[in-house]
Amino acid sequence: NDQPDSVRLQTTENCIAFGKAMTSLAKGTDEDGNEIMGGTLDDDFIREGSGILVKRILPLIVSTIDDRSWRVRWTAASKFAEVVKSFADLPDAMDSLVPAYEKLLQDPEAEVRTAATFNLADVAKCKAKVHLPPRVRGLDGPDTFSPQTTDDNELVSVAERLVQRVTNLTEDDSENVRAALAMVATELAPILGKDATIHHLVPPVLLLLRDATSEVRLNIISSLSALNEVIGVDLLSQSLLPAIIDLAQDGKWRIRLAIIQHIPLLAKQLGKDFFSEKLSSLCVTWLGDDISSIRQAAATNLKELTAVFGSEFAINFLLPSIADIRQHNSYLRRLTAVRACALMATEMEPQTARTELLPMVLEMANDAVSNKTHCY
Repeated sequence: NDQPDSVRLQTTENCIAFGKAMTSLAKGTDEDGNEIMGGTLDDDFIREGSGILVKRILPLIVSTIDDRSWRVRWTAASKFAEVVKSFADLPDAMDSLVPAYEKLLQDPEAEVRTAATFNLADVAKCKAKVHLPPRVRGLDGPDTFSPQTTDDNELVSVAERLVQRVTNLTEDDSENVRAALAMVATELAPILGKDATIHHLVPPVLLLLRDATSEVRLNIISSLSALNEVIGVDLLSQSLLPAIIDLAQDGKWRIRLAIIQHIPLLAKQLGKDFFSEKLSSLCVTWLGDDISSIRQAAATNLKELTAVFGSEFAINFLLPSIADIRQHNSYLRRLTAVRACALMATEMEPQTARTELLPMVLEMANDAVSNKTHCY
């Protein structure tokens, strides 16, 4: 700590390189997988060498967690996934590194916590087993890892230990930390498995869906595919609906554009029945947005929904509302309706498009505004 910041900033990177070299020696290969020194080293050498590494090198990494300079701590936080990967195969290393990482998640500086949070999923992928942190009996509910349900000395995966930190991060004062969490939290689901995901990850995800900041809600909705692969989104559907509606009406047009672009994926995840009942009318409403980019994206969105759910869905749930727009006072709205019909026709069977869309387009071709007449 007596060295200048510029020197201490290199500590994490140097320790990563040293850890990679020691792991390669233990495996008897170089970083490219080529055999060295006659192959794998004997167990005694590995234990002795890794023991030295853990005792001498790891404390240098851990010391960066308490460094007086937030930049040094930020560097450690932003590279911590690399640190874990470099040391994961060495005995007992994770028992030092995981608590250090948890400390970064609670750092006084929001920038450090944000950088650490971005690494959450990658750190959780480590296959090493670690001990659970000390607990105060009675503070945890029955659905969490606690002395009431597990042995204090029981070994669990890194993901099982870190998932306990997710709920605290949803309550972080910094919206940047919560936004970072929303981007990576669902990536824990494939690592945890179905049961642990339902018990330990779904509750904080629900909290993120109700976050006061629109970027946080958008990030969690954008990252639901990983969760969907493990448990589906049925458990989240009722919480998804108000979040989507809020984002659809957000004052920032880029937020509205982003949620429109995620609608086709959400449609696949939520299913035809739920989407038809709850969200189909909202998708047509975007055709009347004041921002041109939103209206164009809305028209493209209707085309993609037609591709996802088929012509019958479009005829029953989209076309009636589009037909109403034909009478709108604003020619821009009417113009957008023509564009939507033209795009949707490309995803319909030719006969269906001729029967259902062509009459509507031909009627709008008689519009008094020439721009609409030439659009199709």
